[in-house]
Amino acid sequence: MKKVRQVIAYRNYFEDFLKVQPVKVQDKIYKIIEAIETLERVPANYLKFIQGTKGLYETRIQLGTNIWRVFCFFDQGNLVVLLNGFTKKTQKTPRKEIDKAIGLMNSYYEEKNKK
Repeated sequence: MKKVRQVIAYRNYFEDFLKVQPVKVQDKIYKIIEAIETLERVPANYLKFIQGTKGLYETRIQLGTNIWRVFCFFDQGNLVVLLNGFTKKTQKTPRKEIDKAIGLMNSYYEEKNKK
């Protein structure tokens, strides 16, 4: 399959989150990452813009009644940078998780601009 986007993880936040998830959840996360890499238009149930942020998105993973989210953003058009993930227990995405992701996104750009 031809890739239309490249997906990378910023530091080890995504890997740390992924390692502690059950294998079925890991498989579903990999499937969604593959969709982000290969689909021209990623379905909104996989990737959703977070209102009130400057470019932050969440990937949406659901298995049964359990829900997980992984934050990400686009850099230079076709590069997707994965940030932190969490298990979603409430209807609304917790503000502290969004703030953490925004902080990581800002760190990414600060490091990039120093190079």
